[in-house]
Amino acid sequence: MDLLDWHRGAVSSRRLAVLVKHLPRDSAVNRDLHGEAVEWDASTHLLAATVDHLAVANWMTATINSGEDAEPLEYPEAVPRPGPPESSAVQPQHGDEPRESELPDPEQLARFFS
Repeated sequence: MDLLDWHRGAVSSRRLAVLVKHLPRDSAVNRDLHGEAVEWDASTHLLAATVDHLAVANWMTATINSGEDAEPLEYPEAVPRPGPPESSAVQPQHGDEPRESELPDPEQLARFFS
């Protein structure tokens, strides 16, 4: 479609608005308006959430099975997602990393899973 058709009156403003509104997700207009978020569909978000939850489960397992004298393991980072940082499911709401007091110790994890 030639945008000059709108200027010439061959295409109405309503028709042009409908065409722009229903552009494909990966169109240049959507990419300009929403950035890399257009590349993330529901399946991609679910896959990222799955990876995050598996990382936390592995962290819990390693924390439970580490010795009492072992240093605390680093909490896993969430897969970066487009949009605001709080959109991550695994990261706490109030900051980038959980506070040391919020992380369960090996005994708490063992009681929870036993």
